Amino acid sequence: MARGPGLIGEVLAEANLYSSLARRIGHYDNFLFLGRGANAAIASEGALKLKEISYIHAEGYPAGEMKHGPIALIDPEMCTVALAPRDDLRDKTLSNIKEVKARGGLVVAVLTKGDDEAASEVDFPLFIPQAPDLLMPLVTTVPLQLLSYYIALLRGCDVDQPRNLAKSVTVE
Repeated sequence: MARGPGLIGEVLAEANLYSSLARRIGHYDNFLFLGRGANAAIASEGALKLKEISYIHAEGYPAGEMKHGPIALIDPEMCTVALAPRDDLRDKTLSNIKEVKARGGLVVAVLTKGDDEAASEVDFPLFIPQAPDLLMPLVTTVPLQLLSYYIALLRGCDVDQPRNLAKSVTVE
């Protein structure tokens, strides 16, 4: 099994896939990012990155709490990005994905390579290599950053100097 940089390098090697996907989903004005456990924090980070550089409304939410609000927003105009790598919470996240699909929502999912069962449940699977539990959050973050980057470029946004953001915090 590859380690740290090698794992991330495997994801980066498929950058053209993210560029292509951005052309297919970059027109959406609303995104919901879902994850469970550590992936709930990664989902929030993915939503934040998309907001910061593409100026699209995006929310990160713990998938287990989806029924407490976000489920009411799901329709064909909402793109959901679900984090469902092969771990102890994968099956529960797949259940959330099915709920999104039942409401006509489009689903992009970050999955572990070889997970054909999960891939068959989503519109756009994005595969990451299997990684040790402690490294999985790092590997899972990369597809969200790439997707945000290519959507921002597609929309003509300046990814190096996003509006209203500073490289460092200088104002209290």
